[in-house]
This record gives sequence, C-alpha cells and structure tokens, in this order.
Amino acid sequence: MQPDSKVKFGRADLKVTPFGFGTAPIGNIFREIDEETSDAMFQEAWAQGVRYFDTAPMYGHGLSELRTGHSLRWKNRDDFVLSSKVGRILKSARKKDIDYAPWTNAGRFTMHFDYSYDGTMRSVEDSLQRLNLERMDICFIHDIDVFTRGDEQPEVFKQAMDGSWKALSDLRDQGVVRAIGVGVNEWEVCHAALQQRDFDCFLLAGRYTLLEQDALNEFLPLCEDRGAAVVVGGGFNSGILATGAKEGAKYNYAPAPDDVMAKVQRIEEVCKEYGVPLPAAALQFVVAHPAVPTFMAGTRTVEQLQQNIAWFSHPIPDQFWADLKTKGLLREDAPTP
Repeated sequence: MQPDSKVKFGRADLKVTPFGFGTAPIGNIFREIDEETSDAMFQEAWAQGVRYFDTAPMYGHGLSELRTGHSLRWKNRDDFVLSSKVGRILKSARKKDIDYAPWTNAGRFTMHFDYSYDGTMRSVEDSLQRLNLERMDICFIHDIDVFTRGDEQPEVFKQAMDGSWKALSDLRDQGVVRAIGVGVNEWEVCHAALQQRDFDCFLLAGRYTLLEQDALNEFLPLCEDRGAAVVVGGGFNSGILATGAKEGAKYNYAPAPDDVMAKVQRIEEVCKEYGVPLPAAALQFVVAHPAVPTFMAGTRTVEQLQQNIAWFSHPIPDQFWADLKTKGLLREDAPTP
C-alpha cells in the first residue's frame, strides 16, 4: 500500500491517507524539537502525499496544536484531514509554575481534565484558536482509560459519556465536526464506549499490533458491524517493533519483559528469512484490518519520517504472513496485507 492513497474513514464522509502524521513528538515529549525540524517534517509528509494529521491539546501543553496550525495554515483546507481531542482545558500560566513532565519547554499552559458539556465546547473552540484553522474534521475524547485515570476511570468514563459525548454529538449534528470518537490506550474502553454511544471512530494506541491482537475478540468485529473506523497509534508498541529485541528495547514505555523479547526474536527470525524489515511488517500489518483505514506514526526527524514511509511501502510476500501464523506468532484470524 502506498502512503498517499486515499481510503474511506469508516462510515464518515471522509477519506484519509493510510499513513497518518502523529504530532506528539513535536509537542517536545521527552526532549525538544526545534521549530525548523517540526515544520520540515510537516512539509516532507505533505510532499510524500500524507494528508491526515492528528494532534491534541495535551501534546506539549498546546505546543503541538500551535505547530500543526503553523505548518498547515497555508494549505488548501479541503486537501487534508485533521483530528484533535477534548478532555483537557488549557489555562495560561507562567512557565516557572508549570509541571511539564514528560514534555520539555512546551506551551505556557497548565492542563486540567474536563469532560463536561461546557468544557468540551470550550476545548474545541480553544483548539481551533491555537490551530488558527476553521475546523477540525475528527474529534476524539482523550484519555478516559485506566492507563491514564487509574481508580477514577469508571467515574471519568461516565462523565465523558454524558458530557463530552453530548457536546460532540451536537457539534457533529451541526456539521462543525464530521466524525467523533474516543482516543485511549485500551481497546476495552473503546468497546464499552461503542456499546453505549453512537461513535464514528476510535484512536487506539498500542493495542492492535504485530504483538497484540486481543482487540479481534470483540472490539474490532463490533467496529465492522457499526462502520466505525479505528486509527491505530503506537504500532511499534512504543519501541520494540522498531528496534527489535535488543538490549534496552522498550515495550509500553518500559523495558520489554522476557516473554515479549522472546516473541519478537522469533518474529525477527521470520523477517530475516524473507528479507522483511521488522518495522515494515509492524506498520503494514495494522492497516490490513478492514476497520483500520490509517495509523499514526510520530517521528522526531525528517529522516525518521522518510524511513517510516519507506517501510510502509516495502514489498512483503504473502508467505511471510502465512509463516507467522503457522509458527503461532500471529493469530489465525488476523487479517494480513
């Protein structure tokens, strides 16, 4: 599949490129990216045909949205699809009073969770101001999962299903946004949301990958039934599917456990046999599912972006996928390219 092809975004009246540009890194997560590098990545992505961009108020305390708008503001607005998120309100503050971790030298705002109706409406308006664009096409309710909210998650989920859902549903009815969804780290939360409310899409980080396919049990079949699109983020499981099972490899932002290292080593053996780069297999696998039209890949340099695009276009023989299944390294029911 080519990164610049256009595919239908579930039931919504949208088409996206299967290769999406994720903007968490340009929010200066963990370490700083300068303005020139940030803009250069946008321009290279555009030159390569990428037309779907995802951002969020959380990414760099507003910095990601500011940079996204700066780099896209002179493009024809009808030529690209843009998504952002709600669930956090940003309030201006002095830099010395802001706890930025894990972001570095980010926007001059503090972040406050707010899943109320009014808070959601304000969040959308604030995002459009930071983006300096007239609309976002897709809006996700952000981080209503156990990973982010811990013991508070059941109450937070209820607040979001009542407040944020109603606000986004109204905005969709008014044509302000064209698709609404949930962006979290757990497929179970997406599944529960789709069972309760009429969502168009989901952004699922790290839970449908070459290593993990439990989302095939209930969630992805329900998405197919409902025509809901799934954007997959974290397709490298935060590192190990890009680096391979080497010392210091990361899995879910922590050192990879022994069982994960062993499984990746076995996958790498099959990759070597067929001359397939492990990251190429990881990226191409996720968009083979009919409910997954696109994935998000965040990069820190133009070279990383170019490498990801090359991996996404790398030829992979059918027998490679068949051998992964024969060896028990991939679920039998997992769709493959």
